[in-house]
Amino acid sequence: MAQYILVERDERVGILTINRPKELNALNTTLIGELATALEEFDRDEAIRCIVLTGAGEKAFAAGADIKEMSGKSPIDMLQGDFEHWLRIKRIHTPIIAAVGGYALGGGCELAMLCDMIVASENARFGQPEILLGIIPGAGGTQRLARTLGKYRTMEMVLTGTQISAQEMAAHGLVNRVVPKGEHLSEALKLAKMVAEQAPIAARLAKEAVLAAFETPLAEGLEIERKNFFLLFATEDMREGMQAFIEKRKAEFQGR
Repeated sequence: MAQYILVERDERVGILTINRPKELNALNTTLIGELATALEEFDRDEAIRCIVLTGAGEKAFAAGADIKEMSGKSPIDMLQGDFEHWLRIKRIHTPIIAAVGGYALGGGCELAMLCDMIVASENARFGQPEILLGIIPGAGGTQRLARTLGKYRTMEMVLTGTQISAQEMAAHGLVNRVVPKGEHLSEALKLAKMVAEQAPIAARLAKEAVLAAFETPLAEGLEIERKNFFLLFATEDMREGMQAFIEKRKAEFQGR
């Protein structure tokens, strides 16, 4: 049984809640490992077509790494620590939506950016304050922010530790939707259920293709897109989707 996360289901949507509200859902090694394992279990479950990740309480999605755990570590400790768990999370094929209320700082911001969409409460705050501790982001903060916000805004965030509002993040394209305080989870679930209605193999291959735009040169990304497009013509869901369109009815996708 997991110590720091809660695992639930809502029809075809898996829900994971970071559950350390007294510590503002700070991320320690055990928690990240539990989260990676739970995500992998949902990823293998054919009944789950989308995943929502959120934080317990109203104050934070995750306010960063557990500094008490990290403060005494050596470079070798860090090398052998939880960064493999972050790579496990990155390898999840099922679409993931972050439901962010309150602080998403440091590792919390990086975790949200590992998700495929972000729904944020109007009180959400994003930031990479590692510089204030004498370090820098280490789980993708400098890279994923720069690819969305651009060099200059990212430099300001990373070099000053400045926190950015959900509204500004939405304006820059990092947040999909800003909703009234406390409604981030319900809105994320609505979005997740829209994703869950789609053909699940197509959704996974679409996620892979979009991520390729951030991680490969254009020619390679286009090749991945074409390959995935062609592959979907081998699925029963493709036949069902096109036949449903012709017959003017709603498609019933089975994930085959």
